[in-house]
Amino acid sequence: MAKEKTSAAKQLQEKLCYKKQNGGMKLSDKEIKECDKFGEKYKTFLDAAKTEREAVIYAEKLAVEAGYVPYSSDMKLKAGDKIYVNNRGKAIILAIIGFEPIEKGVHIAAAHIDSPRLDLKQCPLYEDNEMALFKTHYYGGIKKYQWAAIPLALHGVVVLSDGSKVTVNIGEDEKDPVFCVTDLLPHLAQEQMKRTLSEGIKGEELNILVGSRPFKDDEASERVKLNILDILNKKYGMTEADFLSAELEAVPAFKAKDIGFDRSMIGSYGHDDRVCGYTALKAILDCKKAHKTAVVILTDKEETGSDGNTGLRSSYLKYFLMDIAESMGAKGRTVISNSECLSADVNAAFDPTFPDVVDRRNAAYLNYGVVVTKFTGSRGKSGTSDASAEFVGRVRKLMDDNSIIWQTGELGKVDLGGGGTVAAYIANLNIDVIDVGVPVLCMHAPFEIVSKIDVFMTYKAFYAFLAE
Repeated sequence: MAKEKTSAAKQLQEKLCYKKQNGGMKLSDKEIKECDKFGEKYKTFLDAAKTEREAVIYAEKLAVEAGYVPYSSDMKLKAGDKIYVNNRGKAIILAIIGFEPIEKGVHIAAAHIDSPRLDLKQCPLYEDNEMALFKTHYYGGIKKYQWAAIPLALHGVVVLSDGSKVTVNIGEDEKDPVFCVTDLLPHLAQEQMKRTLSEGIKGEELNILVGSRPFKDDEASERVKLNILDILNKKYGMTEADFLSAELEAVPAFKAKDIGFDRSMIGSYGHDDRVCGYTALKAILDCKKAHKTAVVILTDKEETGSDGNTGLRSSYLKYFLMDIAESMGAKGRTVISNSECLSADVNAAFDPTFPDVVDRRNAAYLNYGVVVTKFTGSRGKSGTSDASAEFVGRVRKLMDDNSIIWQTGELGKVDLGGGGTVAAYIANLNIDVIDVGVPVLCMHAPFEIVSKIDVFMTYKAFYAFLAE
């Protein structure tokens, strides 16, 4: 009798109770190998695209190879056309024109391709006690102490006085030198270690060591600095004044690596948010056709608030949607208002070493699939769009109908957490939007960690959404 009651209770639990399940238990060995294979391609992207400019170059190259052509507002569009817009080399939009009337709206996946880093100041190079260093200004939310005593690479562009532009990429090739922010040895750091953790390394102490050998001329001052300028002049044709019109970013020189004996995870710089950028890009490139017009945006400036003409507070997305609507004989306002968007951004993964900052019942976990985040914001949901129940239900059905392993998540406890995404700016256009992405350990650190299963499930989610 007791056994029958237990069995009935279990049956009722299975019918009525919601329970998350580890994707490693749900997937077959063949499916797990598919996740691992996808992870290898993703690692290649991570190593090739450490800045927003490099991510756009990578995406544009793949788009052109897949038959996409640059879009202009005078083009006459038809179903099946593949187009893209490169916004100043720092953001890009790709679209496949769908077979359904555009008045019914478009499906959008929007990810950002900028990540926390150290930007060089406009007058960065100086010499102090016969050592040459760069002054920096950190970009995005970082723990400053994490950026000391690690190898750094220098990426970016320099616009020379004659208007020509040179590309800089130093520290990625095994034969390249790397750079470093110095830190005190423990023996002499008694006063430093009395600082709060956030002040352990101060912003003005994030100075990058770039040289120590003097130019061999006894009559010149600041000879180490002069030697660095001589090297830069010979390699790039630049003078010190050319730093004024440069965008140079110091990023970790690490390569993307498998994590764990089981190789189940990927460690790398820039998972936030290039993991969603790559999965969304790959999803639209793999779409042979789309029923509704499919759009993928890889945007800039999210880590600093999405301001600027390459961030999603800019009007470039709205203008693009209005232009394609007009070219197909529809009103832009109608198309935009009928559109749906997956804001493709990461969420925090539960870390068993630091369990107290999250609500375990509502946290995201590694290997539990793509994370659907109904609302972001901080404390009183400040700065969130908060998706409607109707749209959550729509996304829930999409996941289940396509056998996608998924979970819900939030960014920490109510009074502790919070964080912004581009969702709010898309929602402000009167578009239904929800955050969908990958759970990440060590988010905003120079070396972040994701699960290969979660990455592949995120790709499947974007593909299902864009292709339907």
